[in-house]
Amino acid sequence: MDMIEILMDATVRAGTPILFATLGAILNERAGIINLGIEGLMLIGALAGFAGTFTTGSLFIGVLAAFTGAFIAGAIHGVITVQLRGNQIVSGLALTMFGVGITALFGRGMVGQTLEGFERVPIPGLESLPVIGKSFFQQDMLTYFSFLLVVLLTLFLYRTRMGMVLRTCGESPAAADTCGYSVSTYRFLAVAVGSGIVGIGGAYLSLATTPMWIENMSAGRGWIAVALVIFASWKTERALFGAYLFGGITAMQLRLQAMGTEISAHILQMLPYIFTILVLVISTLRLAKGSSQQPQALGLPYDREDRK
Repeated sequence: MDMIEILMDATVRAGTPILFATLGAILNERAGIINLGIEGLMLIGALAGFAGTFTTGSLFIGVLAAFTGAFIAGAIHGVITVQLRGNQIVSGLALTMFGVGITALFGRGMVGQTLEGFERVPIPGLESLPVIGKSFFQQDMLTYFSFLLVVLLTLFLYRTRMGMVLRTCGESPAAADTCGYSVSTYRFLAVAVGSGIVGIGGAYLSLATTPMWIENMSAGRGWIAVALVIFASWKTERALFGAYLFGGITAMQLRLQAMGTEISAHILQMLPYIFTILVLVISTLRLAKGSSQQPQALGLPYDREDRK
């Protein structure tokens, strides 16, 4: 039982940064904007979060800095794709390369520095529950916030007028425009705020998982999040399952390495990314059969002059 609890705890901690990134990407794509810059945004959030905390000593300011840094970077992507109607794929890839480069440049002086990261805060009464107690109710505040964020985003998208309009901008922007809503405003805000949420996922890496700055510490998690958006059918509640599924695979391969398995460490390190490819294949087949819930206007720029 102890082994199961340890594995589940590792699954939650490994899946949390991916969950933040996936939720942010879903918010982007629900509005109709593809963002392949998730990897770069996570790195920007990781560096900004670490730098903010290292400079001020406040974890809250660090998380706020991570959100702000990724928000600004995402806003650039929003201007290019929404206001200028530029190619969303190219802009997203450029954002990833920008994030990798700028964090390597400005993070050089912080390599090797450490700080006191987020500590576990047990929830009285729930932490002692068998199996799931330690895994879900003896975590840090950012993990608890990720639980809350899933609920808040689900309520926002499906129970509020603004959420309905945002989804309409991703399904039929002409319809939203006809009703008097600004498609460009909703899309821009969705991209910027969603990018900020991705940045918090990066901050989790540098403030909770490993409280230090390591160049390229996102290690491909951003690309996993991009695949998980499709796997989750653009639904926030399914993103929770998908993120922990990948977190479990990551935790499993680390546990197998620690146990001294005869399987090559290189093969074990490949497992999350092999699974990512499988997820993309399955998701593509679902798209081909028409069973996916992809926003109809995803990736399509909108110009009201072209409204039909």
